[in-house]
Amino acid sequence: MLVHYPDIESHGVVGNLRTTALIGIDATVSFFCFPRFDSPSVFLSLLDPDRGGSFSIRPAHADMRTRQMYLPDTNVLVTRFMSQLGMAEVTDYMPLSAAGQPRSALVRRIQCVRGRLSLRVLCAPRFDYARTKLPAQLLDGGRMAVFADATVHGPLRLRSSVELTVQDGDVHALIELGPGDQAALVLECVDERPSEGPLEAFVEGSFQETMAFWRGWSERSSYRGRWREIVQRSALILKLLSSADHGAIIGAATFGLPEHVGGERNWDYRYCWIRDAAFTVYSLMRLGYTGEAEAFIGWAHERMLDQLAGEPPQILYAVDGRHVGEEFELTHLAGYRGSRPVRVGNAAAGQLQLDVLGELVDAIYMADIHGVPASVDVWQALSRRIDWWCEHWNQPEEGIWEMRGGRRDFLSGRLLSWVALDRALRMSRRFARPAPLQLWYETRDAIASQILNDFWHPQKQAFVQHRGGDTLDAVALLMPMVQFISPTDPRWLSTLEAIRHELAIDGLVARYSTTDGGDGQLNIDGLQGQEGAFTPCSFWYVECLARCGRVDEARLLFEKMLTYANHLGLYAEELGPSGAQLGNFPQALTHLALISAAHALNRAIEEGPTAWSRGFGG
Repeated sequence: MLVHYPDIESHGVVGNLRTTALIGIDATVSFFCFPRFDSPSVFLSLLDPDRGGSFSIRPAHADMRTRQMYLPDTNVLVTRFMSQLGMAEVTDYMPLSAAGQPRSALVRRIQCVRGRLSLRVLCAPRFDYARTKLPAQLLDGGRMAVFADATVHGPLRLRSSVELTVQDGDVHALIELGPGDQAALVLECVDERPSEGPLEAFVEGSFQETMAFWRGWSERSSYRGRWREIVQRSALILKLLSSADHGAIIGAATFGLPEHVGGERNWDYRYCWIRDAAFTVYSLMRLGYTGEAEAFIGWAHERMLDQLAGEPPQILYAVDGRHVGEEFELTHLAGYRGSRPVRVGNAAAGQLQLDVLGELVDAIYMADIHGVPASVDVWQALSRRIDWWCEHWNQPEEGIWEMRGGRRDFLSGRLLSWVALDRALRMSRRFARPAPLQLWYETRDAIASQILNDFWHPQKQAFVQHRGGDTLDAVALLMPMVQFISPTDPRWLSTLEAIRHELAIDGLVARYSTTDGGDGQLNIDGLQGQEGAFTPCSFWYVECLARCGRVDEARLLFEKMLTYANHLGLYAEELGPSGAQLGNFPQALTHLALISAAHALNRAIEEGPTAWSRGFGG
């Protein structure tokens, strides 16, 4: 029997600032970790249709067209079923109060728009990463199903406005709807403030509150440039990946989705990377959202206090700040289209990455100049980290891309270490904050000198990935973006051309070169197989073109990149040769890079060649 795996990009995502759910264009919930981003899964059919479990609403008649949309300026998702017989809509959301307080529930509201339709419901959870099946028990006259003794999550219950049945432990329902008829289903954690009172009243009230929250948040955007709709959708996705409880921001909503179908490049991105979160904060501040910056900096300050004075911060943490557990494999899962192993946890948590402090300091610096000043305690903790960096920056490490092929002197670590010192010096001058300025100046200049001398390859006329090597890395695209080098400097322009020649095809940029792995050869990252084009780097490339004055080229490639978004404007982390989205989905780094590229391109169009000729001002 042929097993069906939907395309990765054929999904929308909803969430409550505590977790998210992926919902296919056929209205199937195929990926849902509950009640937190990094909790074990409840539905995981995207990684294993047979074992993973799902929550589907399907027309009884097969001849149906489907369409999907977000209600404007919200993360409320509508899936439409259309046929000659009639039309119905499924509205999915996770409740939030008007103030943004999460409720641990998934609401599915069904309405018939015209004609008469029959819809079949199947709720088949598989707990603990599809290792446990708990049979449902019916209560409340068949209008409630409880999956009891779910020790990982607490009891889970499904409330319904229609009668439910249980077959083989799973919940079924047949919903008959005429014009204007409605039905509702609410899946919720009993231990976390479950909804009480009439179901219809809860659904209507929570829907209005959730709509009010998302629309109110969207209205606070200060962005007035071109491409507002896709920029705001990206901002809404970034907000969806943030934690209302802790202030952390996760890398992506999923784990296990492959960078190469059938290969081993399958990782768990449901954690807070300092890199991604810091870049996210920067992007949101550009749009006028300073509250997220304040929350994240508070979270990051606690992480700095957790570490001993002689240690760098980790590169990633659990949402609540705990250390990420050991990486392990879920060997019972088939993996997305046979992509194995399926991993949970992330061994990169134990790596040394010297870029991490630069990203963190840059976020704190940007918040500082956008009206969220660093407190005395934050500054003192940060100063101790800078002092440590002054002693330890010149050493091999794993690099920004979390290489598993051994430590090297990577350009990313040196470049972002320079950023850490540069931004710390600016912050010290800004409010006369105490600092060992001579040491910091000397260290910053030593790092810059090493980059300019030891990472420049005279034959390639480009800055290379690691000292002593001759390979390129798209991380070099950050050099003008972090104001290390002028976007029109001859060395930079020749580096940009080398990246176009070696890493880019029609604006789609790979992070670094990989082989096909067919002969067992390992890449520099210690893995076999190829990656797709890395979508964040592709948007970085657009921004670099805009900054150096190649505006028409940048605009064309940006518009091409927008065609790779899915039907809702969402992106995974990579694109395959066919244009299919690959990797975890949706990915924060891609959406923030889109915002940054749109901002830079709009500025270049408005201000012309002088946009970046007046010194700093990313």
